[in-house]
Amino acid sequence: MQVADNMAVSIHYTLTNDEGEVIDSSIGSDALVYLHGKGNIISGLEQALAGKEVGEQFTVRIPAEDAYGEFMPERVQVIPRSMFEGVDHLEVGMQFHADVSSGPGVVAIVDIDGDEITIDGNHPLAGVPLTFDVEIVDIRPATSEELDHGHIHGPSCHH
Repeated sequence: MQVADNMAVSIHYTLTNDEGEVIDSSIGSDALVYLHGKGNIISGLEQALAGKEVGEQFTVRIPAEDAYGEFMPERVQVIPRSMFEGVDHLEVGMQFHADVSSGPGVVAIVDIDGDEITIDGNHPLAGVPLTFDVEIVDIRPATSEELDHGHIHGPSCHH
């Protein structure tokens, strides 16, 4: 059986940046299970997995535009501390849900200079090419419910 649209695919992976630093890994825990062809994982990795079979192992480098997108400087802005009404303590790294130009999103505080707070609406990995070491551990047809919902249902997922 090959990885194709509407298949539930289980993979183990290790994700690194160009410096070889491990960003994330499923090794030592449960495999990542996703519904192929529904955009549940980054497009570059989904494309690289297409046509592969259980047991295959490979390494693929995904350019930023096929991962979390290019870094967009316009998503970084300085706003007044007063925009955080009701939040007593602010620190770099804090994240907030906010209405951004593209709709609801997450922004992170990247700098604090007195009453000027710099926020960044880019994904933390925007602009970063990613390398995945992947092993395909299982492929099965998705259930009709999973197809209807557009994602895989795990043992405790019944929505």
